[in-house]
Amino acid sequence: MHDHRRLGRELNLFDTDPLIGAGLPYWLPDGAVVRYALEEYVRAAERRAGYRHVYSPVLGKRELYEISGHWAHYSDDMYPPMDIGGEQAVLRPSLCPHHAVMYRSRAHSYRELPLRMAELGAMYRSELSGVLGGLTRVRAIQLNDAHIFCTLDQVAEEAAAALEMIRRAYEAMDVVPVRYRLSLPGPGGKYVAAPEMWERSTALLTEVLDASGLAYEAAEGEAAFYGPKIDVQVADGSGRESTLSTVQIDLHQPERFDLHYIGPDGAKHRPVMIHRSVIGSVERAVAHLLERHGGAFPAWLAPVQVVILPVSEGDVPRAEALAARCVARGLRAEVSGPERGTLGARVREARLVPYQAVVGFREAADDRLALRLRDGRRLAAVPAEGMLDRIEALIGSHSSELWPDASQAVSGR
Repeated sequence: MHDHRRLGRELNLFDTDPLIGAGLPYWLPDGAVVRYALEEYVRAAERRAGYRHVYSPVLGKRELYEISGHWAHYSDDMYPPMDIGGEQAVLRPSLCPHHAVMYRSRAHSYRELPLRMAELGAMYRSELSGVLGGLTRVRAIQLNDAHIFCTLDQVAEEAAAALEMIRRAYEAMDVVPVRYRLSLPGPGGKYVAAPEMWERSTALLTEVLDASGLAYEAAEGEAAFYGPKIDVQVADGSGRESTLSTVQIDLHQPERFDLHYIGPDGAKHRPVMIHRSVIGSVERAVAHLLERHGGAFPAWLAPVQVVILPVSEGDVPRAEALAARCVARGLRAEVSGPERGTLGARVREARLVPYQAVVGFREAADDRLALRLRDGRRLAAVPAEGMLDRIEALIGSHSSELWPDASQAVSGR
């Protein structure tokens, strides 16, 4: 069983410091690489799916969260207001009120819908010290968030498309959900008091899940305060579950912010707001990836994708030239030279790097590479350009496989 907190420190990915504060991890260079690759994957997937990216402030007036319902139903998890110029401002606990205001700032026709708005934005939760842990429970969260404003007739298709985006992302990350959960309100919770709205939202999500063919379980007490949601659950090595991704239907905030669009009849109509997160918070996603893979990330996420191992000092110049060729292709490469030990020691040191290219006298003669894979396989020496083409293609496709063609391997460990 892997502990992401221990691995994060050992692999120099992230850490914390009492001077910065509990629940406020900082990202070191290799961790920043993993985070950036994950964020860019999501942004590209969203662009292909027709989302438009926005930026919104991390602060909002208290009145904003009073309108959204967060202040009444969620204030225990929010930071206290700050007095700024005679007004009370709050660190946001969620991005959705900002996106609702952004939607409201312009008139919209039914022809523009669905309108898909996405942001990788910071939000803040006033978590108790006792529940903080590594990257899984933090006070400053970078959330992969999106809101789809659509007609009632478009809800099922949009929610189903969001579930498909989540499925593809999990395939690329080599993450397996343990279950899908229909999260419903429960007794004693702080929920919006609108029974008809809850019934309608729940019926819509149930329809989406039934049509998807996914097995799911209903769970009371797990809904957002404004509506039900589909939660995609993952588990750590001890079997502890957490929510990584979510799809939610919200009929509450469109009403509270008086959102509307002009329909084909020329009249105003209320849109539905779908909340959707493909990977949830970047912090929790990286924590789960660390615990699942033990630091041996899929190649597209690895901090170093290609390590070049010159056999002798005389091979170092060619190794450095090869590293430069890798970098020019957008690959993350570094040279591990003889000053770091024997070839065997350097191979062991680079055990988490997906591709290990050995450069020696035999390969130098005709620009060939002998490639070792992280899983112990060794590939026959081939022309360097062809090998780099293949590595670049595998990483560019966000494949979770190191080398699909096992027939090229000439030996194992």
